[in-house]
Amino acid sequence: MQHMDTIIHARWVIPVEPSDVALDRHAVAIRDGAIVEILPSSAVAQKYRATETVDLPQHALIPGLVNAHTHAAMSLFRGLADDLPLMDWLNNHIWPAEGKWVGPEFVRDGTELAVAEMLKGGTTCFNDMYFFPDETARVAHAAGIRACVGLIMLDFPSAWAQSPEEYLHKGLALRDDLKHSGLVTTAFAPHAPYTVSDGPLEKIRMYSDELNIPVHMHVHETAHEVDEAMVRYGVRPLERLANLGLLGPRLMAVHMTQLLPGEIATLAKLNAHVVHCPESNLKLASGFCPVHELGRAGVNVALGTDGAASNNDLDMLDEMRAAALLAKGVAREATAVPAHAALAMATLNGARALGLEERIGSLRPGKRADLAAVDLSDISSQPVYDPISQVVYTAGRNQVTDVWVDGKRLLAERRLTTLDEEAIVRKAQAWRDKIKAV
Repeated sequence: MQHMDTIIHARWVIPVEPSDVALDRHAVAIRDGAIVEILPSSAVAQKYRATETVDLPQHALIPGLVNAHTHAAMSLFRGLADDLPLMDWLNNHIWPAEGKWVGPEFVRDGTELAVAEMLKGGTTCFNDMYFFPDETARVAHAAGIRACVGLIMLDFPSAWAQSPEEYLHKGLALRDDLKHSGLVTTAFAPHAPYTVSDGPLEKIRMYSDELNIPVHMHVHETAHEVDEAMVRYGVRPLERLANLGLLGPRLMAVHMTQLLPGEIATLAKLNAHVVHCPESNLKLASGFCPVHELGRAGVNVALGTDGAASNNDLDMLDEMRAAALLAKGVAREATAVPAHAALAMATLNGARALGLEERIGSLRPGKRADLAAVDLSDISSQPVYDPISQVVYTAGRNQVTDVWVDGKRLLAERRLTTLDEEAIVRKAQAWRDKIKAV
């Protein structure tokens, strides 16, 4: 008999690797934060005993969801400036609000709000881009969630840094502080081609090559961005990034609603990653990412929510459903992005984009025990013929009951174990009152 820390029995275990497989009445054995074995529940008693045994008789157990693009602290701006096009939203509402309110306390409280929401929706890892990434890292560590914090870069000053040199200096210092963390990694996060000039981008490319860390950037988000780049630089943003040496396997290009066939082929050839944010793109009327064409070309497409100021939630289950349905509509093909592919976009593909596919993104012995349990007994998910389809097409985040990160149970029967939900709500309401009073 081998001793395990935790054994989780589920009606279905959906490992993602291999694809389109749901294991009936299986269990996951966990020790020291890692998955040791996935085996039939009937075989567990003969092989293992555990400190804790969790029975989920009507649940699908899936890899924890990976939110590959968000701005966590912007949850405090949720609903502040809705129903506006991107540049109006940014220039006239969000950037002025950030200039007035963003500081360490804002980022800390906003990130706590976001992390609580994400955990309750089954997200176990998020890729962030925002100011004061040191505060984001502290919140992630305290909550126990996995995170990749963006080393933000802009040409213009902010509350975090006054120049590109200071952004880079602070980012590299934070990267050094976090390099031994088991939960928090880093990525360079130049905001967008239209807010970061060639010099800083060349330095980011040099350090990305040297340190082997990803580059996380908004690219080809709107037609206006592309048109403006043609006027300013004479080339489309992707071509400019390619000329600077940034278009490659470490690039996570977010949004990508404006793509030509040749650009898709180049992305595939150079192994760049695309992060699709369907609901934010729809809300801001930014356009449609050609997900089906990218997938057919062999491009890794991950999934993100964007920030709650432009979505307005951080619900990855909802994002999966939107991604699958939108891909079918755009491609005019019902087989585009089937349910198992949408689930992979929200799990393994996100892990791959972050360079974490050997640690998370699927349920496989040796990987870290990042898992989410979805209760499919709800009337809206009945009857269950295919649990993968039900998770993607019918399940709501209210059906997520339990979440583990590194084997630690952060959500237990819908209750957060490391965060004070009531206190977080009170702080969010206090920020609303301050911001609204101006």
